[in-house]
Amino acid sequence: MASIDQYLETHAEAFEEELCRFLRIPSVSADPSCAEHIRRAADWVADQFRGLSFATEIIPTSGHPLVYAQSPPVAGAPTALVYGHYDVQPPDPLDQWVSPPFEPQQRNGNLYARGATDDKGQLLTHIKGVQAWIETQGRLPVNVKFIIEGEEEVGSQGLERFITDHADRLACDCVVISDGAQFGPGQPAITYGLRGIAYFELRLTGPNRDLHSGSFGGSITNPANALARMLAGLVDDQGKVQVPGFYDDVVPLSDREISELAALPFDEQQYLRQVGVEGATGEQGYTTLQRRWARPTCDVSGLWSGYQGDGAKTVLPAVAGAKFSFRLVPNQDPDKIAAALRQMLGQLCPVGIRMELIDFHASPGVLVSLESPYIEAAARAIAHAFGRRPVFTREGGSIPIVTAFREALRVDTLLLGWGQDDDNTHSPNEKFCLADFHHGIRASARLWKELSQIPRNGS
Repeated sequence: MASIDQYLETHAEAFEEELCRFLRIPSVSADPSCAEHIRRAADWVADQFRGLSFATEIIPTSGHPLVYAQSPPVAGAPTALVYGHYDVQPPDPLDQWVSPPFEPQQRNGNLYARGATDDKGQLLTHIKGVQAWIETQGRLPVNVKFIIEGEEEVGSQGLERFITDHADRLACDCVVISDGAQFGPGQPAITYGLRGIAYFELRLTGPNRDLHSGSFGGSITNPANALARMLAGLVDDQGKVQVPGFYDDVVPLSDREISELAALPFDEQQYLRQVGVEGATGEQGYTTLQRRWARPTCDVSGLWSGYQGDGAKTVLPAVAGAKFSFRLVPNQDPDKIAAALRQMLGQLCPVGIRMELIDFHASPGVLVSLESPYIEAAARAIAHAFGRRPVFTREGGSIPIVTAFREALRVDTLLLGWGQDDDNTHSPNEKFCLADFHHGIRASARLWKELSQIPRNGS
């Protein structure tokens, strides 16, 4: 690895210049006027792979194209599939940028531009990681495939269809994704678990029109009152979700997971201050990090009914509604929970109310065993690059593409984020720490060696 590390050091400035060229392409997937730039970005990525003699293809979809690339085959070696995206969020509001969003500028050790950390900079670390092997060793010690999309910021429809239709082409031993953050400055992390989601809208209809609350109140069921009671019935005052069977399949945290989470340098008071609240709440018997990352929840996202204008209006509303979701942990079945929810709400729905429950979307949780040899290989690679072992974290949100890979390819995903929580992804003045950019490249290069040493098929 000495020659590879030396190559990375001598080419560090060139890598930064290449990243700047990539960032100058305004590949905003949500903006139809950027279609030409989207194609330019796809071509730019494809040219990177062609320069490494990878088998490379730009694949059209119903939206923006995919870039697929595959290294020269190494018989008997493991195969890693690297995922990333070349599209970016719109840069608005432009007046809040210190420097133009598509004119990269270095300030205080950071590179500022739209897409710097989400995901062009992080994606490029893996391209440069394989480049170091090709240029110094002539070949990689493993098989590496890349699938790079241009629609991550608008739903990934083309990629999800491709994964389903071409699972054999994407077959691999593990997936590698760098499109997230470290635990904190100087503290790299591997995210080994994601919560899933089940999202619903509840609509209640009562009388055929809004009624005078004085004339009809007390004799006609008020949909707003009914909505409040039904939503309140979902969670008790101990923070426990009341849907029958909700916890049946929840896998409890292992002793190692409890220890790993407890050892994290988490400042709960700072966490509360940054969101402007005085205390934490949730399911009793669990810590804040456990509740955020590893326990299922129920939250109302929006609700409406009746008069919303200024002043008073004595109205008994005809309709009421709410949007709410459950965050699910691994092993919980979204379909099973949806069926139990529908039955429960039907029982709670009072006379005089017609109920409609809309099931918007769902995705199961994902968990990679901390005993996985791929997790440990990534931990060694990160320790080599960053000078300290990563911590192991879970994520409270959902990443649907990870679920898509799990369901189609039946392999684990390594979530190796090189960014920071304050990188302003999706906001003005997005940035990427250049030191972390180079650490990420070094970790990627080391990862290929570490993966190559994992025995396959019992060998």
